[in-house]
Amino acid sequence: MRDIHCHILPGVDDGACDLSESLAMLSAAKKAGVTSIVCTPHCRDPYFDFEAMWDAYDQLVAHADGFPLTMGFEVNWNKLTWLGVERWAPYLGIQGPSFAGDGQAALLLELDTGAQPTQFAEYYRTVFELQGMGYDVVIAHPERYLSVRKDLALAERFVSMGCKLQLSANFMTGGLMGGGRRCARALLNAGLVSYIASDAHCVEHYELLARAMRDYGSLLRG
Repeated sequence: MRDIHCHILPGVDDGACDLSESLAMLSAAKKAGVTSIVCTPHCRDPYFDFEAMWDAYDQLVAHADGFPLTMGFEVNWNKLTWLGVERWAPYLGIQGPSFAGDGQAALLLELDTGAQPTQFAEYYRTVFELQGMGYDVVIAHPERYLSVRKDLALAERFVSMGCKLQLSANFMTGGLMGGGRRCARALLNAGLVSYIASDAHCVEHYELLARAMRDYGSLLRG
């Protein structure tokens, strides 16, 4: 099982605070059945320090006893458009094998939690631009977006464009914003979800990943 979204790098965002916690999270991931991890620190204010994040990745790799780790980012749409899509996307995509598994580069895109439905037209344009650059686009935790909770068609549009949807395992307990479980289950039952990821910020989140995959893994898109 590949975990495509987590905050396991030490001391660079609101995830692991130091290397000791990173290694504890890695141990929990293995216990949960994870066999490889994409490290995805935040690309959004106030956390984004590109060089420090790569240094933290190198530090974790050096202490991971060969466990398969890949570098990437959880890329906030506002931050990406501010940085410039064409300029920065090549630095923010997943390094190495795509998590879509088809040989293309991949990019994990985070939207604004409270965005109104009208904002989604801009999101779709950015997705189209990224796809034109050769990226498989994965939409992070759609169950958190208030407009998606009210209208699943907004998520369906992403899937019809060729995007993958990724739930965060803490939907099992309501999610970061609360109320995420109902939306997550609706997305799963509609056959729209390709991935469940830990989105781990601490050891306990890997227990939720194991539970989520046990209960809902069979509903993921092939």
